[in-house]
Amino acid sequence: MATVFHKRPLRGIIGSKCALALPVTFLILFVSTLGIISVTYYFSLQRINTQDQALKASTAKQSFQSLDNAILSTLGQPGSSVTFDLVNSGGLTEIQPTGNILTIRVNDSIGVDEAIFNSSIGEINYELPYLGSLQTGLYLRGDSQTITNRSGSSLSQLLIARTSQGPEIQLSYRPAVSHMTDGSENGKPVTDIRIYIVNLNSSTPMLLQGELPLLISCTATQLTTKTYQVSYQPENLAITSQLGEAYGSVSIPLSSTSNGAIIKIDIVISSVSIERWLR
Repeated sequence: MATVFHKRPLRGIIGSKCALALPVTFLILFVSTLGIISVTYYFSLQRINTQDQALKASTAKQSFQSLDNAILSTLGQPGSSVTFDLVNSGGLTEIQPTGNILTIRVNDSIGVDEAIFNSSIGEINYELPYLGSLQTGLYLRGDSQTITNRSGSSLSQLLIARTSQGPEIQLSYRPAVSHMTDGSENGKPVTDIRIYIVNLNSSTPMLLQGELPLLISCTATQLTTKTYQVSYQPENLAITSQLGEAYGSVSIPLSSTSNGAIIKIDIVISSVSIERWLR
């Protein structure tokens, strides 16, 4: 029996392979295109999200700088008040009247050593969970010193801090010191020292999210004087400030003679109340 082999034309074989390859090629291109679109869409969303978070962080920082300006505008003017809208930047506002304990101590290394102030002065915090960790430790106003005697330096301490809940903006106030020599009494030179304190501890405690209308009022300005008459010749008075767990100090030169010296310390406290403003 003879076996007959039918030869398939070469052109037909090639044509059938091309016909099969075309759908496969289109499928590969389709899947690849979908992959590219998906990746591009993902990164576009990430970029938009990052830009949105950066905008919120920038808005929050600007809003707190404006809040600081509003508080400072009322100092030394009992009965004055301003209203302020804290912008909603997606964070959580916390006003802590009993936070931020301030202790001030004076020491001349000879006979004077006393704590002349010890009280909470309050603080305002704004939690920003999406704020970049690279910005933590950044001072928007002021610096890390807990007391200042430099002319023109800021009372405000406005910074981005790292907490257990994440990054947050913190606004508080440090004492400022000025001094001058003011004649003599009974043959003893007088050094007048003035310490300025901003106190927020009469504010209303708050923990709120969203836009927050605030009423900021200077309720009182209180002056307390401490006088030290000494019979020795002190050279300097160290004024130490402890805010929370942070310490700092400044050294004030004292005038004296063989008769001794008189050190007068005026503590000026501007009490500022912050409460929710009901329109």
